[in-house]
Amino acid sequence: MAAQSRTLAVLGPTNTGKTHFAIERMLGYRTGVIGLPLRLLAREVYDRIVAVRGPSVVALVTGEERIVPERAQYWVCTVEAMPEGLGADFVAIDEIQLCADPERGHVFTDRLLRARGLRETQFLGSHTMRGAIAALVPGVEFVSRERMSQLSYAGSKKISKMPPRSAIVGFSVDNVYSIAELLRRQKGGAAVVMGALSPRTRNAQVDLYQNGDVDFLVATDAIGMGLNLDIDHVAFSSLSKFDGRRMRALAPNELAQIAGRAGRGMSHGTFGVTGEAPELPDEVAQAIMDHRFTPIRKLEWRNPRLSFGQVDALIASLEAKPEGEWLVRAREADDLRALRTLAAQAEVRARASDGPSVRLLWDVCRIPDFRGISHAEHAGLLETIYSDLHERGRVPDDWLARQVKRIDRTDGDIDTLSKRLSYIRTWTYVAQRKGWVDDEMHWRGATRAVEDRLSDALHERLTQRFVDRRTSVLLRRLKQKEAMVAEVNDKGEVTVEGEFVGRLEGFRFIQDKAAAGQEAKAISQASLQALAPQFHLKADRFYNAPDTEIDFTEQGGLMWGEQAVGKLVSGADPMKPQAQAFVDEAAGEDVAQKVQRRLQHFIDRKVATLFEPLLNIQRDEALSGLARGFGFRMVENLGIIPRGDVAEEVKALDQDARGALRKHGVRFGQFTIFMPLLLKPAPTRLRLVLWSLAQGLEEFPEAPPPGLVTVPAGSAHPRGYHAMSGYRAAGERAIRIDMLERLADMLRAEDSRGGFEAKADMLSITGMTLEQFADLMQGLGYKAERGEREKVKPVDQAMTEAPAQAEGEAQATAEAQVEAIPDEGEAPVAAGAPEAAEVPADVPEASETEALPGEAPAAEPAEPEVEVFYTFTWAGRGGRARNEGRGKPRGEKPAGKPRGKPGKGKPKREQGPKSFSSKPQKKDKIDPDNPFAAALMGLKDKG
Repeated sequence: MAAQSRTLAVLGPTNTGKTHFAIERMLGYRTGVIGLPLRLLAREVYDRIVAVRGPSVVALVTGEERIVPERAQYWVCTVEAMPEGLGADFVAIDEIQLCADPERGHVFTDRLLRARGLRETQFLGSHTMRGAIAALVPGVEFVSRERMSQLSYAGSKKISKMPPRSAIVGFSVDNVYSIAELLRRQKGGAAVVMGALSPRTRNAQVDLYQNGDVDFLVATDAIGMGLNLDIDHVAFSSLSKFDGRRMRALAPNELAQIAGRAGRGMSHGTFGVTGEAPELPDEVAQAIMDHRFTPIRKLEWRNPRLSFGQVDALIASLEAKPEGEWLVRAREADDLRALRTLAAQAEVRARASDGPSVRLLWDVCRIPDFRGISHAEHAGLLETIYSDLHERGRVPDDWLARQVKRIDRTDGDIDTLSKRLSYIRTWTYVAQRKGWVDDEMHWRGATRAVEDRLSDALHERLTQRFVDRRTSVLLRRLKQKEAMVAEVNDKGEVTVEGEFVGRLEGFRFIQDKAAAGQEAKAISQASLQALAPQFHLKADRFYNAPDTEIDFTEQGGLMWGEQAVGKLVSGADPMKPQAQAFVDEAAGEDVAQKVQRRLQHFIDRKVATLFEPLLNIQRDEALSGLARGFGFRMVENLGIIPRGDVAEEVKALDQDARGALRKHGVRFGQFTIFMPLLLKPAPTRLRLVLWSLAQGLEEFPEAPPPGLVTVPAGSAHPRGYHAMSGYRAAGERAIRIDMLERLADMLRAEDSRGGFEAKADMLSITGMTLEQFADLMQGLGYKAERGEREKVKPVDQAMTEAPAQAEGEAQATAEAQVEAIPDEGEAPVAAGAPEAAEVPADVPEASETEALPGEAPAAEPAEPEVEVFYTFTWAGRGGRARNEGRGKPRGEKPAGKPRGKPGKGKPKREQGPKSFSSKPQKKDKIDPDNPFAAALMGLKDKG
């Protein structure tokens, strides 16, 4: 029988049909075994053979899966799981060049040296193994196979330029995920294939690619091991990989193994690089195209003749050195490393006291570290399993059930599900070992069911994350030139083939996401089919919509309900802004003009309504001369002018001109010329937009919240903002201009030369604390001197304030007093107020020890309560803050002697009535800064 056996080495590059040839030869015999490098490939081959011969005669044996019918004739296995001693007629080992792999090479070398079929043996792989096979396998026959299609180098391509039906290869999970995410955004999605995926997940992902749902595949180097897919181009995102111990460059033959997946059957293929991968050197690219690589000179080997008498003997046999120049001892594998770790445990060494127990220990140590957490943790798990198997003969059902139940969850993201899949693989492996569990069929089914549930969940998460179903549908329909059904609902949502692609916002189609290339073309073509009639219908509804449905934003946008339909742009006149419509070109010129006309009507009416008092000045034919000119200045400045900007023009206006302007609501304030009606929130909001347009601002400042007397002044606002918003900046805050004029009326009655204190009414109308008010006054050009004194008791306050009431009642606050002041915002004080004569108080001052009427004498003097006060004096022209919003002016030390003696512990008393005298004015004029200017003018008129 042995003399009739035939050994073939079927060598050649990828896409030569080597695996297909071996399967056909195996099916020509009664029995056969084929060993494959990956369980993914094993599952693919198993399904192919089952389709031909039926499941009753085909077995599948991998580390985590075992399907063995009673009449099994053909065994499809991973190389590590190949059964020995079957006596099959045919034996084949695929990808035999993996004999040189540092991790698994010793397993392939063992099969090369010892696995034989009774009638035929085949080793399938690369030409690089020819010398090694010839030297180690006597009587071998070599069969060369040529590639069925050409493979050519296409250089570097950006992922965005990647052709359809391309596979992009990454060498880490993070790299694969990032590439897939990029392809989802730019190309509609990609399928993901990695060696760590379960066969069920991998097949579901491959189906996405094979049936055309996506045109791109992102994979690890696992696709280089015989997976047959319709790939036209392979692109490497890197030319190096981590081999388990270090980062190293990929050898040309390894690159060729992966690049060879491009082109299937008679279809030619290309390969290249992408991303950060450098261009392939010319000699490497040429070697891949010509299939010429350095022959393999050394094969990894580990002693197959193991000694199970003692643990030390087993370790020694595993460390034995090979004989011959072709074999090198394999580096320490995970199973040997685990054996060393467990052998160092006293309990384990005590249990492994005879041949069967040492053999059992070795079988446990060969459980792969699927989890990849840490060597110590893996060794701890193996110790627990070995102890149970040695002591009980089985892994306890309750303990195994807890481990499986903890993993049986389908919630979580991709990484979480992938981790659970790696965990369940450990228990699937345990359940496959004969005699390790009580009910093998139950646990194999249970662990397989958990793996299937996790696999389905992982496929779903991968598809959700890396495949855009909408784009994939559009691209397929576009490619097949099929008519696409597009619809628009009453909410403006646009769907194509039932997939949401965007929405109609106003008169512009907004795609659901940033699209590019074919996707944008597909979405645009399909959407416009439905949008064309919608644009006209919507334009008609908009044209007939009432003004209440349209509004402007503080940034100059024009809204129809919640939809942006246009924006305002500056016109030739600040009061005449122009409307610019937002309309897609596809809507047509008629729609664009109709929308623009409706928006212009809206803004024209809005300006006419909110600024009617101002526009009336423009239309008043009775205004003439300086009054008419000043009226136009008011219109140009949108109804608010700081008095300092037009001081000379105000001086030139006579009382008749001012009276004519007052009839239109113009108020000539001490600090601002304004129209009170235009200080309301609605006109203020529009005024700021119009002013921002006229100023050419890129970002429009917003109006202050309505109802506030003061707001923070800030320093980031453009010059003129506070005036347009109806405020004047003074110190750290800005005060509303109408309230500022009320304050000016109050200040006019005070002695700003000799100094005065803030009254309660001043603080009340400004809504400020005393410290804030002092900062405001400094911003208006006053000096503020801070002092402390003993707080006046209420009874004292009543007694001391009585003599001062007559003086307060004599003050006039009529607006005519303000109108007579021609300067640019001078403080409302008398320019040369003479000193007033002291008038004795009616109530004598009590001594420190004397009790006031109605007050019981204190046993001991109480601690005096101190209060802070400010004395304000006019700082003169040099101390005035000229610029809005620039904080406090550069002040001097307060001038003038403050009344009272701060810090002396006695309350300050108001002075009695004062008498004034006035020097005759030149040319019979009266000083307008005199607080009694109006009264004197009246006396003059009577005289």
